[in-house]
Amino acid sequence: MAEIPCASLLRPELGELTAYLPELAEYPVRLDANEAPALLSAGAREQLERAVHDTRWERYPDPTASALRASLAARSGVSPQEVLAGAGSDELITLLLTALSRPRDRTDAAVVLTTTPTFVMYRLAARARGMRVLEVPLDANWDLSLDSMRRGAELAPPNLVFIASPNNPTGNLMARDRLEALITSLPESLVVIDEAYIDYAPGNQLELYQRFENVAILRTLSKIGFASLRVGWLIARAPLVAEIDKLRPPYNLCSLSQRLGALVTSELAGELAALCELVKSERTRVTAELEKLPGFRVTPSQANFLWLRTPGPAGELFAALAARGVLVRSFHQRGGRLAEQLRVTIGAPTENERLLDCLRELT
Repeated sequence: MAEIPCASLLRPELGELTAYLPELAEYPVRLDANEAPALLSAGAREQLERAVHDTRWERYPDPTASALRASLAARSGVSPQEVLAGAGSDELITLLLTALSRPRDRTDAAVVLTTTPTFVMYRLAARARGMRVLEVPLDANWDLSLDSMRRGAELAPPNLVFIASPNNPTGNLMARDRLEALITSLPESLVVIDEAYIDYAPGNQLELYQRFENVAILRTLSKIGFASLRVGWLIARAPLVAEIDKLRPPYNLCSLSQRLGALVTSELAGELAALCELVKSERTRVTAELEKLPGFRVTPSQANFLWLRTPGPAGELFAALAARGVLVRSFHQRGGRLAEQLRVTIGAPTENERLLDCLRELT
């Protein structure tokens, strides 16, 4: 391996991290990344194409993303001053971690509290900044282990708490009473509820944000048909948004992302709702078919994917599906109870049927 220039200047935490690289190979059916299926109407596509055609290519994008923020705020039921737009949730997570990284008294590094398994970027982005990460395992039903989280927070008071609800990769909403109890027990920590998949759930957690000053919400367009735009948004109290905005790179969202993001969350809101309803319908159908297969068990999902318990080693089934042109997501390399779990995105009906046919063939 070639010597790394300026190696002595690199953060030591980088030695424990690996780059986040999704599978790049081509598969006829990709059900691995929790993307929405391509189900937009022809009319919606025409509107998007017209917006692209009218773009001023020689101009910088709006540095405040004002039109986009107004549309996102209206969609979320808050004011534009409570919204910060970013390049997906990923950028907003890094901005939060950077802004709230001041170590507490008598500690040498800020602490981040989260669950496991959950979205990998909470840990990766925090460790890249030299922060300590306390990961508390979810309980047997993939819900918050409240007592364990409280004990961990007592030993190492966190600056930030990240809770995905619905959770990735398990698909379930966290119990509202447990989530509220955690929030009230940590009044000096910012509890960030990641609602990346909330459009597929029966309700959101915005009421907790409205009631508690120490709650913020993350949302994104990536899971509802527009992953290519990389539009995410943070909902937080306006004074906190103003402080975090000082760290945001200028022109962090290109003109296309801003313009199309505003369009799809306003004029095309009905298209988004129809897409989500179709995915939820397919989620119900696919779940019922999977549960007919011997040895399979599906965790009740409120997201656009299923958390599937396999009758044998998940890694073997993952490989068998990949050999048949169907890519899903396996967590078997982590071992333990994840060794028999697959995460399967709900795709278009034809894609879902191909998955089911392969599983019937293999079982």
